[in-house]
Amino acid sequence: MQPSTRTVNVGIIGLGTVGGGVYRLITTHAERYRKNLGIDLRIARVCNRSEKRAHELGIDPEQFTSDWHDVVSDPSIDIVVEVIGGEHPATEIFEQSFAAGKHVVTANKALLGRHMEKLSAAARAAGVQLRCEASCGGGIPIVNTLEHDLSGNEVITVAGIVNGTTNYILSRMAEEGLGYEEVLADAQRLGYAEADPTADVDGLDAASKIAILSSIGFATRITTDDVHAQGIRAISAQDIEVARKLGYAIKMLAIGHRTDSGIDVRVHPAMIPASHPLAGVSGAMNAVYVVGDAVGETMFYGAGAGSFPTASAVVGDILSLSEQISRGVAPLPEIEPYGHNLAFKPMDELQTKYYVRLKVADRVGALSETVDIFAKHNISISLINQVEDGKSGVSDACSVIFLTHRALEKDVQAAAAELASVDCVAEVANVLRIEDVEAWTEGVMAN
Repeated sequence: MQPSTRTVNVGIIGLGTVGGGVYRLITTHAERYRKNLGIDLRIARVCNRSEKRAHELGIDPEQFTSDWHDVVSDPSIDIVVEVIGGEHPATEIFEQSFAAGKHVVTANKALLGRHMEKLSAAARAAGVQLRCEASCGGGIPIVNTLEHDLSGNEVITVAGIVNGTTNYILSRMAEEGLGYEEVLADAQRLGYAEADPTADVDGLDAASKIAILSSIGFATRITTDDVHAQGIRAISAQDIEVARKLGYAIKMLAIGHRTDSGIDVRVHPAMIPASHPLAGVSGAMNAVYVVGDAVGETMFYGAGAGSFPTASAVVGDILSLSEQISRGVAPLPEIEPYGHNLAFKPMDELQTKYYVRLKVADRVGALSETVDIFAKHNISISLINQVEDGKSGVSDACSVIFLTHRALEKDVQAAAAELASVDCVAEVANVLRIEDVEAWTEGVMAN
């Protein structure tokens, strides 16, 4: 192995779960990086609001600062690692790092999901790179795979389970027959869910990730605000059990799909066949399913969060940059930011099958009235089934499950709104999409 030309210096801003993992991973394997990769990687400065955390990690006081400006302005530092999250001061850290000629490695999906175009342009103008493998799927190497390993393909579909909290909740509900609120409380107690779980359970976290992955996969700018996001709060143990009996699993999916009418990008709970690989992803694990026109179906599975899994992705980006820096070669500047090259398919134009659960008045003619409303909105019913409610909390009403044939999203939502307004329906308890997974592989080249 050729010795490295020079040391590569890293500055870490943030010593939380991820930042602490990055520090420990580099210090643990620094000698291996030198021996196996020829990269002399050193942590020059570390920034955190609390010095106590630095002390816990055994960081030399001379390395430590509580002011991120000290890291960004340090002329010896080649790569800045931003792992504090949020929009500010993360945006300023990016901008000032670029202006100082430093590459940035980050796990900040919320910031990149909305501002990747602006930040990529700033990196390119400064002749440096922005790396973000850790922003999507924790330790799963999916960003680099889409950027490089699958670049010979036209990507057809990027779909996955990219939020461990919601997958943990739905998995527990499915395995133990528990209700959403009970599992959420337990997940918070165990540290799988935040005290304020909104970003996870309402689909906002997953929306940021699928915006980033879809932008890369389809070479077009997609932001978090372009993603239709719906959460899991309405999912009941009853929905999960009915789905199981019908041969489906309910999963919180992040979906990007190339169609003739534009990119279909959305996040929501959906029913998928129990035989599909994503249906078997349980607990807090993540998986990303990618279909390329040449490679066909692929799936990438692993821990979507956690100190060392996420640190693995961060350090992978650092080493990729360091390979050239250590030999005295400047990495190529960030690529030209993707423009808004492809149209978006409106959510209203989605066409798939649907599961609808109603609380219907237990009286003569009520069921016929609901069926008439579906028909009025051009929705054909494939199955009607009354299910046991247990303690429904709604007197003189029973739960009725409707499965539809393929229908338009706008028609289903209009029907649901009308059903909610008529006397024979006590409650529109849930409306779930039955995902057309066969459409995900349409366009794969025949061998």
